[in-house]
Amino acid sequence: MTYKHVIGFGVAGNFAGHLEQAGEDKDFLAVEVKEAVQPKAIFPFYVPSEKAGFLSTYPLSSDTIIPPNDADNLQIEPEVALICDIEYQDKKVVAIKPHGFAAYNDCSIRKPNAKKISEKKNWGVETKGISSHVIEIDHLREGGKLDNFRIASFHKRGDTISRYGEDSPVIGYSYFHEKLLNWIVDRMNHQQDVGPTENIADFLESAGYPSQAVISIGATRYTEFGESTFLKSGDTSMVVVYDGTVYSPEEITVMAEKQLFAEQGISALVQSVA
Repeated sequence: MTYKHVIGFGVAGNFAGHLEQAGEDKDFLAVEVKEAVQPKAIFPFYVPSEKAGFLSTYPLSSDTIIPPNDADNLQIEPEVALICDIEYQDKKVVAIKPHGFAAYNDCSIRKPNAKKISEKKNWGVETKGISSHVIEIDHLREGGKLDNFRIASFHKRGDTISRYGEDSPVIGYSYFHEKLLNWIVDRMNHQQDVGPTENIADFLESAGYPSQAVISIGATRYTEFGESTFLKSGDTSMVVVYDGTVYSPEEITVMAEKQLFAEQGISALVQSVA
């Protein structure tokens, strides 16, 4: 499935320690937060509108990453993406209702001087990743299906497989459940064009108030290997969102070594770097 008529957003700073590892914590010093663990912002990575400039290029792929020509510091960002319906009233977002989730790679260039978060996120076609296997959910409240899932990620170069991000529980996100959804609704309506952040309401308007969104909800912390290893042509990136009540981290590692993942209770994203 493609999401060419669906607007795409990401959440920045929703996993403690990730921004510091990525060297991006200083970008958000001017962003006001109400509590220390609050995510910093939401950002657009795809806007289905001719008015959106580079953000109008559809960047998602389920099997390929095309690196930028002018950067060699490209990293996997292992995340969960929510497939959501958006509800409006008087051109304001009043609700976001997730109905599915999938493994996601918010593949990013480390650009210390980028003015906006989105400048690191979309540099052309096949530059981000979402699994073709979406798992249905009925809600995002505490005790729901997604609470059992974990996020793992791996990097393969030649015959060597390495764990890229820390194997992390989805409930380890700083903001989750209704708290996350309510915060996203607020940011969609009220986030301003300040520092690295952008006015999200303007993007929704330019896209004609789309009825659905793909929202990636934050990258996990890196392992020491992941923090210092950048993608090269010929590498393979793997992000695996799996039911931790069914599979152990060791079982997922064995599947990653074979690049063969069970379908039940797993959303896997395997991308080759062109």
